[in-house]
Amino acid sequence: MADSIITKQALAASLKDLMREVPFEKINVAQICERCGMNRKSFYYHFRDKFDLVNWIFDTEFIALATQDSASESAVVRWAFVEQVCQYFYNNRHFYRKAFQITGQNSFSEHFTEYIGLTLRDRLSHILGDDPADAFAIDFYTDAILCAIKRWLLDKHCMPPEEFVSRIKRLVESGARIIYQGLESEKEGRDSPPQSSPQTP
Repeated sequence: MADSIITKQALAASLKDLMREVPFEKINVAQICERCGMNRKSFYYHFRDKFDLVNWIFDTEFIALATQDSASESAVVRWAFVEQVCQYFYNNRHFYRKAFQITGQNSFSEHFTEYIGLTLRDRLSHILGDDPADAFAIDFYTDAILCAIKRWLLDKHCMPPEEFVSRIKRLVESGARIIYQGLESEKEGRDSPPQSSPQTP
């Protein structure tokens, strides 16, 4: 393993430990370096600031997990992947609870939103077919995903990922089923010939 990766991972582990103990806004680069026996020069050689380090942790851990996904898989495999992703967030919930509460420019929420938006652009084009995945559609789904995950992780009684995904799956599938049935019913109504009124003698 390259020395630079070892250094980055040591700094990441240090920040994760500190975020379990103190609020993120009270953590500084000196504390991160001291915790893992590094110097500030080493930190700034790899990262711009502590916000950059938080985003690097997400990029290397979550995005590496997400590369296993495939848009061509079956629905069963897709839901299994969603559960795997949620399992990752749940296992690292102490870190992401703090990360999602970071506000301002270069915040993690901003970084996460950008990543989800780019990912959804391709997915929505596949789902919507001929309809373009415009900014409104991307923002709508991105906000829904971001808010759902934040609300889930920030809840002090954070439910297990299996239950979280099961509830989402039930809502999505039942909602889609009802909408489909409604559209089919409307189509049948349009296609049916009008009923003639009975002739009176």
